[in-house]
Amino acid sequence: MPKKEELQLEKIRHSISHLMSMAIMKIYPDAGLGVGPAIENGFYQDYDLPESISPELLPKLEKQIKKMIQQDIKFEQHNMSFDKALKLYKKDPYKSEMIKDLKKAGEKKVSFYKSDWFENLCKGPHVKSTKEINPNAFKLTKVAGAYWKGDEKNKMLQRIYGVAFKTEKDLKEYLKQQKEAGKRDHRRLGKELDLFSFHNEGHGFVFWHPKGMILREALMEFYNKKHKDAGYQTISTPILLSEELWHKSGHWDNYKDSMYFTKIDKKTYAIKPMNCPGCIITYNVHPRSYREFPIKLSELGEVHRHEPSGTLHGLFRVRAFRQDDSHIFTREDQVEEEIKKVVTLTLNVYKVFHFQNVDIEISTRPKKSIGSKATWDKSEKIMKEVLKDLKLDYKINHGDGAFYGPKIDFHIKDSIERSWQCGTTQLDFSMPERFDLKYTDKDGSLKQPVMIHRTILGSIQRFVGILIEHYAGAFPVWLAPVQAQIIPVGQKFNKYGQEVKKQLQEENIRIELNDQDETLGKKIREGELQKIPYLLIVGQKEQKAKAVAVRNRKKGDLGPVKINKFIEKIKQEIEEKK
Repeated sequence: MPKKEELQLEKIRHSISHLMSMAIMKIYPDAGLGVGPAIENGFYQDYDLPESISPELLPKLEKQIKKMIQQDIKFEQHNMSFDKALKLYKKDPYKSEMIKDLKKAGEKKVSFYKSDWFENLCKGPHVKSTKEINPNAFKLTKVAGAYWKGDEKNKMLQRIYGVAFKTEKDLKEYLKQQKEAGKRDHRRLGKELDLFSFHNEGHGFVFWHPKGMILREALMEFYNKKHKDAGYQTISTPILLSEELWHKSGHWDNYKDSMYFTKIDKKTYAIKPMNCPGCIITYNVHPRSYREFPIKLSELGEVHRHEPSGTLHGLFRVRAFRQDDSHIFTREDQVEEEIKKVVTLTLNVYKVFHFQNVDIEISTRPKKSIGSKATWDKSEKIMKEVLKDLKLDYKINHGDGAFYGPKIDFHIKDSIERSWQCGTTQLDFSMPERFDLKYTDKDGSLKQPVMIHRTILGSIQRFVGILIEHYAGAFPVWLAPVQAQIIPVGQKFNKYGQEVKKQLQEENIRIELNDQDETLGKKIREGELQKIPYLLIVGQKEQKAKAVAVRNRKKGDLGPVKINKFIEKIKQEIEEKK
């Protein structure tokens, strides 16, 4: 979408959020107003209200907002002094706190927007008039709880979410997509397919079930094979590392509020939120020569981050996850070539999962960063040149780089066109300097290597969640926890079913035998609900012919097939990752 259209949509969404606050204040004049930004596809607004509201209120609010849109209400911006602003909001603790925060941040004045009788603390942007808003292209979607400032120590507010688009058609397409997404919800499918669960005894931590582990291990086996072929070496570093290390790496200043700590022998240790420092220590164990480069170290390391309980969401947002981190140590003259290889590998991996549409962006220097401006400029230029040479389109995401270097981020689109940010490639000149990393160059001098940090899948937990929704639980054969299930037509054919099962197991095919004393129809329905790729029906004809009657998940009945022929077919399908 062109930048101009994106900005206009942001203005529309933010403006509807304001109109919603006007509608709320007609019902609750003393409502406390929290934050209310435009977000992807829509907006939300937090409220402190005298009673709990239900989704039944949303149609009433929508009706009020539509009336206001038709009144051609103007949005007018003006500034106010801090004293005047605090006086205006003396009864609203939330706006008062925001005003004080702005003053602490060094702002000179407070920005306000006036719309009819409603005056609101806001920096914008907004539409000039409600004429610019299509009254049939928005919808209020849900009510949820949200802690003030996202801190669970603060009061729980009520958050109303909405979506808004340019046209009614865009809204309808989005709502249709969301309905389909509901059918694919990985939390529901994870339970139905017996993949994983969550429990109060470990809030935010995944309990993997046997079938979930099979899926996860198949994914990691594929990952490891790809990386071995690309010249990566596997390492593993401790989950607990001393506090001093995180100060040295710079993670302390950026992640300490999300880290877990413990004491051992009166010394403070942190459970790692990142794998980078451990990898750096591994690099630095012995002297390095220019001949060794590039050194590619891969670690599927478990990391922990304290996410607020209100933000936890199935596999998508957890407190412990396995990150597919790799760190490449290179000479400076190798950097461009190695980043090209990383980008190519990343896109090739995504193709295997049928993620054909990938949006790429370069994230530049954030406000809080380490390293000189000159180094950042050089790094960003290298990344632009790499993508240009690979003839890949990209956009710039200003100020969203890692604190130690710019990055190339990859946004994949799933089967219902939702976008997910997964892989990232980060160029780092700063951390090697902090850790005084060296190698001996061909002339005998000591040089500093360059680091490339990168992930392709990102969090394994999150990627599994994405795959569940992408495939709606119907995984391709190579990933499926159960690749085929044998279904005897009656109890007297269970023995033959056992013989078939043994043959397939010997060929490393993940096979189950449903030998329950149930009707054939019921067993087939259960196999279909479990989304098993192949159901193999066995009865008298199949036993006599040393065959199985094959039922494919997509194509239905394929008829009788000799066991050896079926094994040949499914193994080829697994190998080709169809």
